[in-house]
Amino acid sequence: MKQLKALVPVLLILFGCSGPGTYDVIIRNGSIADGSGSPAYKGDIGIMSDTIAAIGDLRKARGRTETDASGMTVAPGFVNMLSWSVESLIEDGRSMGDIVQGVTLEVLGEGDSWGPWNEQMKLEMKASQGDIKYDIKWTTLGEYLEYLEKKGVATNIASFVGTATLRIHTVGYDNRPPTDEEMDSMKLLVRQAMEEGAIGVSSALEYIPASFASTEELTELCRVAKEYDGMYISHIRNEDETFLEAIDDFLLISASTGIRSEIYHLKQVGRTNWHKLDRAIAKIDSARATGLSITADMYNYPASSTGLGILMPEWVQEGGFEKWVARLKDPAVRKVVGAEIIKTIMRKQGTPEKVLLIGFQTDSLKYLQGKTLAEIAAMRGKSAEETVMDLVIDDNSNVSAVFFSMSEDNLRKQIAQPWMMFGSDGKSMAPEGVFLKSATHPRAYGNFARLLGKYVREEKVISLEEAVRRLTSLPASTMKIEKRGALKVGYYADVVVFDPAKVQDHSTFEDPHQLSTGMSHVFVNGVQVLRDGIHTGATPGRVVRGPGWTGHMPSGMAE
Repeated sequence: MKQLKALVPVLLILFGCSGPGTYDVIIRNGSIADGSGSPAYKGDIGIMSDTIAAIGDLRKARGRTETDASGMTVAPGFVNMLSWSVESLIEDGRSMGDIVQGVTLEVLGEGDSWGPWNEQMKLEMKASQGDIKYDIKWTTLGEYLEYLEKKGVATNIASFVGTATLRIHTVGYDNRPPTDEEMDSMKLLVRQAMEEGAIGVSSALEYIPASFASTEELTELCRVAKEYDGMYISHIRNEDETFLEAIDDFLLISASTGIRSEIYHLKQVGRTNWHKLDRAIAKIDSARATGLSITADMYNYPASSTGLGILMPEWVQEGGFEKWVARLKDPAVRKVVGAEIIKTIMRKQGTPEKVLLIGFQTDSLKYLQGKTLAEIAAMRGKSAEETVMDLVIDDNSNVSAVFFSMSEDNLRKQIAQPWMMFGSDGKSMAPEGVFLKSATHPRAYGNFARLLGKYVREEKVISLEEAVRRLTSLPASTMKIEKRGALKVGYYADVVVFDPAKVQDHSTFEDPHQLSTGMSHVFVNGVQVLRDGIHTGATPGRVVRGPGWTGHMPSGMAE
């Protein structure tokens, strides 16, 4: 087998190139990490239009544009398995934060997807908009993706259809099972989304109303996605005390349906739960050994980020945001909820000092961004739990925060797993304009550069070639995306060129709005989007559709 792998570069040179000729682009003299995980080899890549036309020795060929990649790695474009760029790409289609890290495909839709929406949902989304304001010109998920492509985006885009979105569309925010008619409606919406090109079905089960869905309900929706060869991807029900039980619940859906399944941002929250990772890995490996397709993704930081609602019980949030706020104003409710908040903080973070506030919608409260919960509580002369409730009321939003609750050693152990992929769980932004009005988690600017710099180059947790495989061919094959995720003749020309000795993240929790460096050139569908580390302004990104796509374009999108 080793001898065969050693022959791969030679065979590519002999058979992959087309000989003398003219190409739109030639990338010369690079160390080609083709996405397979095999050792990198020196060679050239010729691009015609949006396609890789030749790989090998192209010294006798000519390119209309030529790029010297000497001393640099040439790889397929990276896949962000969990992107929250649903609004940021509307504001700024350049996708700066991710493009400068080599991301050429943003995968959207963690539990909530930007379609299908009914008219009431559109009104709610319009009312809940924060710093970024936009008109809603779509109804279905397919229409949203087409809207982005038409508007212009630098990266390719794909999306799952979210079970929370399906529930809100049919059941609303009530904690109850769907009726038979409602269940049929949700299944129909899944079919529509899959035929429009959704990658599969997603869930985010720590948040309402997604958490109200039973395992049986999720299984039925997954059966529909499976008919279209789609996959299931889930933010599992719990990441702390019942973390292992939540994995069992997740695996049951996969075993019952045979659907390809992935765990979003695998993590163990709270020091008392860190030791559970080994058992979690064993569960996943055991399921894979039975023939199930089980994978996971992660971000490369020991801190998570979400809204303050994660600290509160489900019952106080049931019925939608307005009812949640109304309950928080009731003294009797506050007493009960306050006690639960403190228990949750102590269980997950250990202390209010490990909760960092980063996102307010109200301008008069933005001065609190970058301060810990403990600091804000002291400023207001109130307890931490009172402060949490007051901030949600005062901002009229599920205020964003960073929670320091994870183990650095566990991050390394997860990165080492061959089935682990990577997602930022953040927005791709630029350190300018409206984006500077709020803080963010550094993963939004540095997740992929941090993998290549800290964990590959400095700590050598995995090899460079293996990191590239996990960023490219593994997610593409898992999602059944055709002709992407590898450097092969006939594949779309999503290509990145970077210096592995220099790629580096710079974003920090204290100063997050800093772009990563070390990525020199990025091509998306054959168009150069990054040249010598500078964005060209090009927006050649396309909708990337799952295997269930029927080939028809969404209709009825408003102009």
